[in-house]
Parts: sequence; structure tokens; C-alpha cells
Amino acid sequence: MCGISLLAGCAGPQPRPGAPAASARLTPPAIAATPVAAARQPLLQTLARLAPDADRGVLALALQARECALRNGDADADARLAVIDYSLPSTHKRLWVFDLAEARLLFHEHVAHGQGSGENVARRFSNVEGSYQTSLGLYRTAETYQGGNGYSLRMDGLDPGFNDAARRRAIVMHGAWYADPDLIRARGRLGRSQGCPALREGIARVVIDAMKQRQLLFAYADDAAWLQRGRSFACDGRDARTILAAARGDAAQGGGAIGAISAP
Repeated sequence: MCGISLLAGCAGPQPRPGAPAASARLTPPAIAATPVAAARQPLLQTLARLAPDADRGVLALALQARECALRNGDADADARLAVIDYSLPSTHKRLWVFDLAEARLLFHEHVAHGQGSGENVARRFSNVEGSYQTSLGLYRTAETYQGGNGYSLRMDGLDPGFNDAARRRAIVMHGAWYADPDLIRARGRLGRSQGCPALREGIARVVIDAMKQRQLLFAYADDAAWLQRGRSFACDGRDARTILAAARGDAAQGGGAIGAISAP
């Protein structure tokens, strides 16, 4: 399990010292409807402009997973998109939250991975209860609740065999003292969760409020099994390696003009 029960959510491996940090109180921008059939390249170019330090291939794979979810009726066209690149170490800001309708980067944050996945870099991934490992693939966010880790966000995995046990495992987004980047100086890495994408307490509530209720979160890593057999991004016949290589090759060649997300 990832915690004692669904109400408990994930917990870190160390006892919590001191009082929790105060949660920020910010209001995310309103979103407007965007067409389901938005052009793939302008979307990718826009995200690359908003997040120039993100791997363009990872962004392309996340957009492909979003497109598949729209085709399958698993997501709404105006859903926000969060991207986590677990191929990066925990010392890096590896979470980006995009408002696609407004063409805005809402958040760029550190995020913890599961203690069973590795130390500073996550190298092992699982969909199995009790593994304390992070799961990969596309998630649709759901309801919030108050649990053992405070204000938390439940998520449903949309990648069969790779993250579809998320609700049963209580894989949720929540704040955690051990996800504060101030710990990096002392430990050389963030603390680790029991599989949840845990955020620093000062920003967790704001991110959760922006991401609750049918938004999308895509968790990536360079994991051979998932890249070969994952289904969340595989609705148009292209495999993950092809999508990654095409986007990275385009970036290496200059990527073309930066586009915008536009209405039909």
C-alpha cells in the first residue's frame, strides 16, 4: 500500500520534524475551451517555448497521450496538462503544469518520487501495491480530500498495467515536508514518498486546486518496458521511441517557428 488507507495517502520514510509550512494562497488563471483537434506541432512548439528546459520529446509524448485521452473520451479538451520527467534527478525542477487554453506555464516545481524507485534518480517503476515505487503513464485527476498528508488529490491511471492501480494504491498528489528543495543542500536529494508525486508544502494546495477534477498528469521516465508496452500514447500507431526521436530531432534542427494555440 501507499499509506494505511485511501484516507491516508502516501507518507514519507522519515518522521516529520516541526510544524508544516504555510500553504500559498494564489488563484490560478481561468481556462477557456480549446478545440480537441488543435494542431499537434503548434501545441508542441508552444510548450517548448513555455518550458525551454523541458525535454521536447517528453512534451511530445505527453501531448500524444493527451490526444489519445481526448479520442477515447477520457479527458476534456480544456483540461490542463501536468508533465513530470522522472528521468531527471530529484534535485531538478521536473514538474511543469500547463494551461493549454491560455498558453501559459502555471507551475514549474520539484516533485518527489517513490522510495522504492531509487535515490536521487528514479530507476524502478511499478503498478504493484506495496512496492513504494512511482508509476508511469497518463493520469486523470479526480477529487480532493483531507488525509494523513493534509490536502490531497486522487488520480486515476489511464495506462493499463502501468498506473491503473493508482487509486487502489492511494497514489495521490499531496504536500510533504520532505519535498522541500531546501533539503537538497543537506541530503543531496529530495526526500521520497511511498509512490506519490509529493510537492513542497508551500505550493501543494495551489497546484492541487489547479489540477483537480479531470485534469491530466503525464509521468515519464526512460523505462524500456513502459516505452514499449504503454498504451496511453499509442492510439495512432506510432511507438514511443518514434515520437521521442521525431520531436528531439526537430528541436536539434531548430524546431521551426514557435506557434500558438488558436481557436478554429
